Amino acid sequence: MAIVLKVLVGVVALLFALLGVRWMFMPASVAGELGIVLGSAEALNTARGDLGGMFLAAAGLCAMGLRSGDGRWLQAVAAVVGCVALGRLVGIALDGFSATAGMSIAVELVMVAILVSAARQPAASAT
Repeated sequence: MAIVLKVLVGVVALLFALLGVRWMFMPASVAGELGIVLGSAEALNTARGDLGGMFLAAAGLCAMGLRSGDGRWLQAVAAVVGCVALGRLVGIALDGFSATAGMSIAVELVMVAILVSAARQPAASAT
């Protein structure tokens, strides 16, 4: 894959890793930044497991795609991020628009474009 796309996928992977670590080890802090109240052990456990786990898995899948040159790893992450963006669109339709949701969708769609573009690169240029 082209060096620029490798770097961009690396940035996406780093972002996912940072988000994953934050959700895993500081869920109340991250949730508070987003206006989410985690008021019980069950809520904290869900945030750590679902959000922390998803972001860390996405980072790992990006790393595997970069290392192997196999675009299917990146396609998997693109599919998950695309579904997250779809969920936000459903939220906008049902709950109304917010600037935060709009910015999040924009970032997610850029990530999907990067991941899909990188996944389409020939495997022969893998590291």
